[in-house]
Amino acid sequence: MTATLERIAYADARQVPVTIERDSPVPMYHQLAQQLARAIEDGVLRPGDPFEKELSLADRLDLSRPTVRRAIAELVAKGLLVRRRGVGTTVAHAAVHRRNELTSLYDDLAADGRRPSTRVLRLGYAEFDKRAAAALELDPRTPLVYLERLRMIDGAPIAILKNWLPPAMSDISATELEACGLYDLLRRRGVAPSVAHQTVGGRQAEPGERALLGLGRLDPVLTMTRWAYGASGTPVEFGDHCYRADRYSFDVTVHAL
Repeated sequence: MTATLERIAYADARQVPVTIERDSPVPMYHQLAQQLARAIEDGVLRPGDPFEKELSLADRLDLSRPTVRRAIAELVAKGLLVRRRGVGTTVAHAAVHRRNELTSLYDDLAADGRRPSTRVLRLGYAEFDKRAAAALELDPRTPLVYLERLRMIDGAPIAILKNWLPPAMSDISATELEACGLYDLLRRRGVAPSVAHQTVGGRQAEPGERALLGLGRLDPVLTMTRWAYGASGTPVEFGDHCYRADRYSFDVTVHAL
């Protein structure tokens, strides 16, 4: 006869009923991971919720700590849980996966059925930046349009977006930037980005970035620098962005030669 165990959680963190079939050929750690993953996917455990402590979970289900630890590690590997020093283990926010297509983050989020929103942190119409001017193939003394925005998903911050545009784009307003994506605004002005070069990396978040993105002192950010060009080969924008690494990733398809 199959032995089962079902206990209701009781600690301060949100807990869910778990059934462990001890005579099943499926390892107990995997049974536990599957049921907890289902609770996260079904919204029983919501993004940002504190996750039940390892010892509490082991005690209430009469499982060994290595078994529970392995189940939690499986959920972390899947991106469903996040471990942060000083905070503990929490339910991860749904990650945004960006494919290797020339789209804006706003477009990606909207296409994925998410609710993107934008807060304009800075909008300048006469900014000077040698690196950006070089990327836009302009004289370093050219006054550029500079945009700095905080992008959010369902009210939670995901990225800080910094972009430089040629002076011809100086009619872009903060109201427009908060209503739609940058590439949509460029297309409306007859400037359609056609191809881009991107460099993706990672680094420790800076103090200002930590405050805006809600990160801890040791949390990293994913970075992306982009040079975008129109169909004629003329540069149309230069971007330098950083993203919460636990909520964002790039998907790239590669082919054999």
